[in-house]
Amino acid sequence: MRAICEMPIEIAAGIHTVFADIDDTLTTHGRLPATSYRALERLRAAGIRVAPITGRPAGWCDMIARMWPVDGVVGENGAMYFSYDEASKKMRRAYSASQEERRYNAERYKTISARILKDIPGTAISADQAYREADLAIDFCEDVPPLPSDDVARIKAIFEDEGAVAKVSSIHVNGWFGAYDKLSMARRFADEVLGIDVDADKDRILFCGDSPNDAPMFGHFPNACGVANVLEFKGRLEAEPAWISRSNGGEGFAEIAEHILSARAETSRRLSA
Repeated sequence: MRAICEMPIEIAAGIHTVFADIDDTLTTHGRLPATSYRALERLRAAGIRVAPITGRPAGWCDMIARMWPVDGVVGENGAMYFSYDEASKKMRRAYSASQEERRYNAERYKTISARILKDIPGTAISADQAYREADLAIDFCEDVPPLPSDDVARIKAIFEDEGAVAKVSSIHVNGWFGAYDKLSMARRFADEVLGIDVDADKDRILFCGDSPNDAPMFGHFPNACGVANVLEFKGRLEAEPAWISRSNGGEGFAEIAEHILSARAETSRRLSA
C-alpha cells in the first residue's frame, strides 16, 4: 500500500467514478463528519459518479439514495442497489434474490442467530437488523463490548457451517445465502444505472474501504484505496488496496477525494496554459 499522495496526477485526474464503503470509511467513530459529506458533494459537483457500497441495511440505503449527494447505493454487501431518480421522483430498486427467496432465507437466519447467540456470549443481533431485507448481521463491537478476534472468527465459521456466505466488516459479521458480494452488485449497478463497465473501465474507478468485506473491491480495482485504519486488518485481507490515506475514517476519505480533485484541477490548468 502506497500513500495516496504518491498516486500519479494522470491516474488521479482520470478517475471518473468513486465507490466507497460507509462504516469507518466515510464515518469516523460511528459518525459521518462534515468533511466526509462535503467530499461527496465536491466529487459529484465535479462530475464524478459517486456511490456507497456498504453492508448497511436496505432501510438505510433508501434514505441515503434519496438524501445524500450520490448516484445510488449498493447495500447489504451486494444484496441490492437503490438509485433515486430526482426527475421522476421514483426509487429504482434491484435485488440479487427474489422476494420469495428473501422471505425463505429470513426463516433460516432465525436458526443461525439462535446458534450464534447461544455459542458465543457477548454477541448480539445488529440494531439495524429490523431494516434489513436479505442478510443477518451479528454485532461484535458496534453496540456491544468488542469481542476478541477468535470469537469473530467463530461467528463467521458458524455462518459457513450453516451453508451461508459470511463476511467480516469493522463492526459486524454479515451472513447471507446467495452467490453475490459487493463487487457483483456494484458491477450490475454501474451497468444499469451509470452506464459503466467496471471491468473495461476499472483503471478509472476508485473504491475506498477499510475492512475484510471490502476485499472483492480491493482486488478488482487497481486504484483501490484504504483509509488508514485498514491497517488494523493487515494480514487478514484477502486482497489489499493499492493506496492508503494518512488519516482514518471520514478524514481519510476526504484526503483521497482532495487528491483526485486537485489532480483534475491541475490537469485542467496545464491544458489551458
